[in-house]
Amino acid sequence: MAVVSRFLIDLRVGPRDLATATELVASVALCLPAGSVPPLFLIDNHLPYPSALLQVFGEVLHRRRTRRRGRKKKPGLKPPPGLLVGVVEKVRDASGRVIRVRTKALFGRLSAIKARVAELGIGTTINTAHLERLNGTLRGQQARLARRSRCGSRDGLRLQWSLWLWRDLYNWVRVHGSLAGRTPAMALGLTDRVWSVREYIRHPVHVDDLTRAIWAEQREETLTSALDHEKRRRPVPSS
Repeated sequence: MAVVSRFLIDLRVGPRDLATATELVASVALCLPAGSVPPLFLIDNHLPYPSALLQVFGEVLHRRRTRRRGRKKKPGLKPPPGLLVGVVEKVRDASGRVIRVRTKALFGRLSAIKARVAELGIGTTINTAHLERLNGTLRGQQARLARRSRCGSRDGLRLQWSLWLWRDLYNWVRVHGSLAGRTPAMALGLTDRVWSVREYIRHPVHVDDLTRAIWAEQREETLTSALDHEKRRRPVPSS
């Protein structure tokens, strides 16, 4: 979610693993202008997130040997300049109950992250309150995701389609009190009016096969890390 405008970028159905986390981070990267600085990320302590962020935004790190002898160290990935990532970590007891919440900086300085949060007007410290609120709204409006529901989805693909439909209605049709009665799309400057459900349904969104192929290639390029790009450019030895 783009917190300032409340615009919901992507929702993904799948296991909580590195592949799903990378898909989410790639969706954010595809919305950014070419050559722009990565935005501020506020995340929880989900383990795959650091690797996913480095895979999408990371730069190649060439490690030096500490000794003259031995094998050369393999290159790795490092965060680019300007990448700020704050983490909200929930500390739980033996029964799984949250006893306290602590924050830390994953990439960047903690003071710079807090200053950026205050500058954006989304709090005074690192937090994921807006995502927690969105989670409650989603569960309240999607019967498939309600706890102890009889409307559970048996097909993951159909659940993904329903979530994407809900995302679009959330962005274009639903007004927010925190946005002075505007929709997230209006706050982001994508439209100047509140859309109706009928207007959304009748809006033409079909594209040709070439455009879909270009989009798929762009996503695949985003999912490929800088380290893999460098391996591709390595010249093949010739006799």
